[in-house]
Amino acid sequence: MLAAAAVCPCPPLLQPQVAAGAAAELAALRESCAAALDTLAEARPDRLVVLGPGVGEDRTPYPPGAPGSFRGFGAAVDVVLGSPAPAPGAAPLPASLAVGAWLLADHGWAACPVEGLAVGTGCPPGRCAELGAELAAGPARTALLVLGDGSACRTVKAPGYLDERAAPFDALAAEALGAADTAALAGLAPVLAEEVGAAGRAPWQVLAGAAAGAGLAGKLLYDEAPYGVGYFVAAWS
Repeated sequence: MLAAAAVCPCPPLLQPQVAAGAAAELAALRESCAAALDTLAEARPDRLVVLGPGVGEDRTPYPPGAPGSFRGFGAAVDVVLGSPAPAPGAAPLPASLAVGAWLLADHGWAACPVEGLAVGTGCPPGRCAELGAELAAGPARTALLVLGDGSACRTVKAPGYLDERAAPFDALAAEALGAADTAALAGLAPVLAEEVGAAGRAPWQVLAGAAAGAGLAGKLLYDEAPYGVGYFVAAWS
């Protein structure tokens, strides 16, 4: 069963050494992420799945101890998923899950075992729903840390330049995340999400599948678009 979920964005800039001189600009975002993780810990889950965007159209699991790094973003920072030491032979985490591993380490997470799951940004909505249902199946109290950004086209200086459809898309996503509206999340259009650069679409729809029927309430903790990219933080419990 799904006991709780936290939704956070996954820009590498969340890591202060990557952000460098711009680190203070995202202080409120980091604080909101920490508050969302508090909600997960308070739910006393049996396991935590860190869920974020990957490549392709399906899932890639990552075990506890999977290593990640921010060295490709100019910071000599290494992370390990839910473990003090890397697991021998584990594949490296994609950037989204590396951000999740860093958030958990920064939070001092010790509430339960952690595993990772990357979901391809091309994963169809129906498949996302199936993956979510699989995550929530069984008697174990499962928590999800769901990573994903909104549109990357909110301003002319955004990574995807300005797209007039980006702000309405983000408004719909933010409202759904804040209200724990699984039907609205499931209804996000994958083609539009791709066109406005919203990498969070697939992970959010996995969350919708996991939370269907769970009766969770949501709270939106952050909704801003620094650098022209939509960042949302929400807590479901």
